[in-house]
Amino acid sequence: MPQRYVYLDYAASAPMCEEALRAEADYESSRIAGANPNSLHTLGREADRALDGARRDLARCLGGSFRPADVIFTSGGTESNNLALFGMAMGARDRDRRRTRVVVSAIEHDSELDVIPALRDRGFEVSLVSPDRDGVVTADAVRELMGIDVALASVMAANNETGIVQPVGQIAKAAHAAGALFHTDAAQAFGKVPLDLANVDAVSLGAHKIGGPVGIGALAIRGRCPLRPQSFGGGQEQGRRPGTQSVRDALAFAAAARACFADLDGTARTVRNRAARLTERLCGEGTGIVATSNVPVGPGRLPGIVSVMAPGLDSETLILKLDQEGFEVSAGSACSSGSLDASHVLTAMGIPREQALGSLRVSFDQRVPQDDLDAFASALLRIVAAERGTTR
Repeated sequence: MPQRYVYLDYAASAPMCEEALRAEADYESSRIAGANPNSLHTLGREADRALDGARRDLARCLGGSFRPADVIFTSGGTESNNLALFGMAMGARDRDRRRTRVVVSAIEHDSELDVIPALRDRGFEVSLVSPDRDGVVTADAVRELMGIDVALASVMAANNETGIVQPVGQIAKAAHAAGALFHTDAAQAFGKVPLDLANVDAVSLGAHKIGGPVGIGALAIRGRCPLRPQSFGGGQEQGRRPGTQSVRDALAFAAAARACFADLDGTARTVRNRAARLTERLCGEGTGIVATSNVPVGPGRLPGIVSVMAPGLDSETLILKLDQEGFEVSAGSACSSGSLDASHVLTAMGIPREQALGSLRVSFDQRVPQDDLDAFASALLRIVAAERGTTR
């Protein structure tokens, strides 16, 4: 067994940052620890003010003129995506009965794509928009599918497998030109790159992608947007998402967000430089490893995701051999880790199955030092060479 493990699966779940851990500890030692923020007594009101403070911090970090009241706390990105797709589509149809179609990209997270059968059961037609070979969903591709029957369009801000940043500002304008609402899943992009949200109606977030706790997320949705609640049993979150909120987790989420945005550009530059060095080494001539997209390391990619393939090999074998050497990576979305088939994202990009089966996603933030990335590169190159029967 390795003496230490190098964790390189931050896109699945990032370790909690110091700021979030400190916020949790401060909450636990405070007098509002355990108080219900919906109670009318003094401690309840104090807990509610603390919750609203977290809401303000998240809205400020989001930008795009989102208000604190627009932020709905959820259990994570999956629930936020579910609430957005069901709630916004049904709300738009309630307002205009012609709006019976939903447009989503073919590279969305499973928490959106798995909603499609249920949307159809509720009377919606669903249209999928494909990315180009580099994994970019263009505004023109979305525009071709728009019409007066579209209730909602949803395209993620950055892909969770490839790290490719999507032009959501342009796509939102294309959706609005047809009178449709627009939602983006920004769970991977939030806190990593600047977001163009001025024309976006709703945004999904997940705390554990930025060093916050697992089990809390948010859907920021503008007050003018129709949203039909999808669960019932209380008036919390202005009746849009019932259930007693976790003040502890909300404060930790907000603390992690503040830490990310304290020096967003500087951190991105540091991480991007490490990603560029890792990509150059892995995908050099004769390595047998190729990048999944030709989009260069830069603004078009999330700084901390390196997506590569070893054509002819299978990712499961590579992941297990890397694990034996103390390196923790994944093949793609952790929510699909039980699947032995090729990634739906790479398939949608037109990558042949035999190549996509050898994909790996390496993800990290500024807390992973260059030495660990260099050691990982040496291990992967050695493993790939051994699997191919070559020497390196």
